[in-house]
Amino acid sequence: MKIRVENYQDYLRISEVNTLAFARENEANLITEVRNSNFYIPELSLVAEIDDIVVAHIMFSYIELIGEERLRVLSLAPVAVIPEFQKQGIGSNLIKAGLEKADAMGEALAIVLGSPSFYNRFGFMSSAIYDIKCPFDVPEDVFMVKIFKNFQVKYQGEVVYPPAFSRV
Repeated sequence: MKIRVENYQDYLRISEVNTLAFARENEANLITEVRNSNFYIPELSLVAEIDDIVVAHIMFSYIELIGEERLRVLSLAPVAVIPEFQKQGIGSNLIKAGLEKADAMGEALAIVLGSPSFYNRFGFMSSAIYDIKCPFDVPEDVFMVKIFKNFQVKYQGEVVYPPAFSRV
């Protein structure tokens, strides 16, 4: 398996991967909208290839954290692996690679909405611990934060997602 940054030639395949993984087009549409916005981070949109075929994709993009200051933080979404390659550690390897890269780039934190039993293994913890509020009505333990080296106490407040996320 090879993990690398996406390129323009991957866009159609990434759309197919997300549509297959989620059995709908919402996430593929989200990726397109994020790419066409100032929330896109090209270095943090990664693919996994097996035999030169893209079988998985992960995207980190910017969202805002509004407290005493308006700060940009990372959102981890979506993570997609085509069904026949799921449950083989590919998504986990993509997440690890993306988190390491984000930390090396000097980001402060990443936020994910997902299963604690899955994301806790990557160091994600309830956002409530850090006084970071979710804009959605979800159980407290599913809105999680991964802290990086550059985290500071000023990273508190309520998360605001770009409009594209409301269509997922």
